[in-house]
Amino acid sequence: MFGRLGAPEIILILVVIVLLFGAKKLPDMARSLGKSARILKSEAKAMKSEGSTTTPADPPQPPAQATEAPRTIKAAPGDVTSARPVAEPTDSTQR
Repeated sequence: MFGRLGAPEIILILVVIVLLFGAKKLPDMARSLGKSARILKSEAKAMKSEGSTTTPADPPQPPAQATEAPRTIKAAPGDVTSARPVAEPTDSTQR
């Protein structure tokens, strides 16, 4: 009875969804659903890689450097064209 959905039934279901939620909110809902799916996928991948790797007895120490690389501020995530170096403020109260 309900096992076979044809094209008219699917179209009717889509029309009811558009009427219930409104055409303006559907793109936002789809976008948030996509973000949630990406987050879930990345978390599952991180959990898999975390479970498969073994921790070494001595974690590697980062090499000591006399000078640090300058920090940069980006205008937007992924926007590398407008990145600029930032001078760190010096603390003149300590002597």
